[in-house]
Amino acid sequence: MPAKPNVVLVHGAFADGSSWSKVIQLLQATGHPVIAVQLELASLAEDIAVTRTVLAAQGGPTVLAGHSYGGAVISGAGVGAPHVISLVYVAAFAPDEGETLPETGAGFPAAPGNAHIIPDYRPGFLRVDPAAYPHVFMQDVNPVEARALAVTQRPLAAAAFGVKAGTPAWRALPSWYLVSEDDRMINPDGERAMATRMGATTIALRGASHASLVSHPGEVANTIEAAARAAAQP
Repeated sequence: MPAKPNVVLVHGAFADGSSWSKVIQLLQATGHPVIAVQLELASLAEDIAVTRTVLAAQGGPTVLAGHSYGGAVISGAGVGAPHVISLVYVAAFAPDEGETLPETGAGFPAAPGNAHIIPDYRPGFLRVDPAAYPHVFMQDVNPVEARALAVTQRPLAAAAFGVKAGTPAWRALPSWYLVSEDDRMINPDGERAMATRMGATTIALRGASHASLVSHPGEVANTIEAAARAAAQP
């Protein structure tokens, strides 16, 4: 049997690579080589550069997937990357050229979770208030697990919200988008609008929180596998 495509996973803000753990287990069980990038979240340009380094190390066809802020990262990192065959966005930002992250949601009400983003202990960084994290970031996850993830979240540099995106990879690559229908961090209508603009194959996850990769790992893994199969066909 030919080797299955590689999968490179990019986490979002207020999380780290371990947020993909359940999805990783499912992909590995079906034979996909998987790597989860660990981002510093200090600079969008640096996060894109790190991801491009990981992509360059892959030895064959690769599916590139991103969650939340990670969507902006894969949109930049996938440009011209020779092994990338498809993109998968999971409740993710998908900025067009010249757009900032907030501008992707222009015309839609702000998601309620934005009111709970607070200054981090480090100057210039932001995090989600740990007390609010379980019910605005992952309300469909076991509260015990959610409280643990709240205190291990990785803060994001506030400056990332003002960076204008370059030409996005989704203009040239087949894309899939998983919309979290009960997302409280990104407006679900905004997610659908980004998916439509991209021409992405769109999957709606009913009742899913922003952290659908934690609460709906089966659907996320199945979509990544579908993207791998479709893009790998001659």
